[in-house]
Amino acid sequence: MPYSILVVDDEDLTLRTLSRGLREEGYEVFTAATGEDALRVFTAEQPDLALLDIVLPAMDGVEVLRRMKAIHPATIVVMMSAYHLVDRAVEAMKAGAFDYLIKPFHLADMMETLRRASEMLGLRVRVRDNVERAKGRYDFGRVVTENPATRRMLEIARKTAESDHTTILIQGESGTGKGVLARAIHYASPRANMPLLELNCATLPENLLESELFGFEPGAFTDARRRKEGLLERTHGGTLFLDEIGNMAPAVQAKLLRVLEEGSFMRLGGTRPITVNVRIITATNADLKQQVAQGRFREDLYYRLNVVPLYIPPLRKRWEDVVPLALELLKHFNRELNKKFTGLTPAAAELLQHYAWPGNIRELKNVMERTMILSPEGDIDADYLPEEIRDHTPPAPNPEPPSSFDVSPTGNQLPSLREHEDQYIHEVLAATGNNKTQAARILGIHPTSLLRRLKKELAE
Repeated sequence: MPYSILVVDDEDLTLRTLSRGLREEGYEVFTAATGEDALRVFTAEQPDLALLDIVLPAMDGVEVLRRMKAIHPATIVVMMSAYHLVDRAVEAMKAGAFDYLIKPFHLADMMETLRRASEMLGLRVRVRDNVERAKGRYDFGRVVTENPATRRMLEIARKTAESDHTTILIQGESGTGKGVLARAIHYASPRANMPLLELNCATLPENLLESELFGFEPGAFTDARRRKEGLLERTHGGTLFLDEIGNMAPAVQAKLLRVLEEGSFMRLGGTRPITVNVRIITATNADLKQQVAQGRFREDLYYRLNVVPLYIPPLRKRWEDVVPLALELLKHFNRELNKKFTGLTPAAAELLQHYAWPGNIRELKNVMERTMILSPEGDIDADYLPEEIRDHTPPAPNPEPPSSFDVSPTGNQLPSLREHEDQYIHEVLAATGNNKTQAARILGIHPTSLLRRLKKELAE
């Protein structure tokens, strides 16, 4: 479909000819004869495309291009240049131009170039749609936690997201959600509409990791037959997430440090520095301070990465989050598996809450999916949880989580399951300050069910 376009040329005849041809093709056309006018119209009208002459009075087209890109980096700009100014056109391409046309050119050639630019715009519209969905999925407001330490960490992350050049180091055990946090930061930042690319440093050997990050020129090594752009170039304007940064080889660490300090690097086999504007977020489940002390990780790189450290507590230290997370996963898998589960019985909730969760949230997700596949719909009962959770020996009494495992039976009379559940419910109510809504969420039941249970207990 035709889009809006800004045509910038100081020759009146050229401006009128191009405008007429574009309007006949259905484009909405804006015009300007100087760089200053172009920037004013560009800011006011926000056109989809720009057709920009290099030779302009006072401010040349390459400078206008740079300023347009600073205002809106995703703008698609096609340059117009005389043959003897091809070097300037190449400079414009390096500054972010989509393509260039050599004057004089046929209208048909211009339309073909704009057709390709419009296809790129259509792709970007689809990408924007995907970004909007991702923003909803990774929104900070959707993070499920009642844990004070996690809430404080998320508040720091939310504030840091707004400072879009600050590097962030996310630490935590495997399965705690470091990648999810990195995506939430990206989509809450001014870079949200630009690329987010991810690389796990533990999955590639040193030579492949280096070529993936920095790219290479033809002939850089045996199989390098043509140029390849690395992740840093492809992420220009956006965010690069490097997971398991502690596994990065020392030689690659040195090159990454240069990117952080100078904003530039060279492809493997390259001779020309490439400048990029990339925000880097890293994550690790290792103790980087210890690796620095052992000489396995560069101290200068550690401090460049650790500008804002974020620590995600393991699930075993977030006991109050286990059941709410399980219920969120229940809703998710109800949609995914086309099921109609309604919640957890108190006995099931208690077992989930007291399990150690060595695999953290990733393990909880797997447990919920497996249980919902194998158990009948309704409230998930303890009998249908995996054996390792049913047979788990609770840890020593902890003053933080409510526990009903310290019930002392009278004589030889063991308490019934109903008595266990009643006591557990009252312990949760006490821990929440008699907040029935919060207690119901922790118990994994609807508030109405909790009220009905309490009324029935009073009646007895």
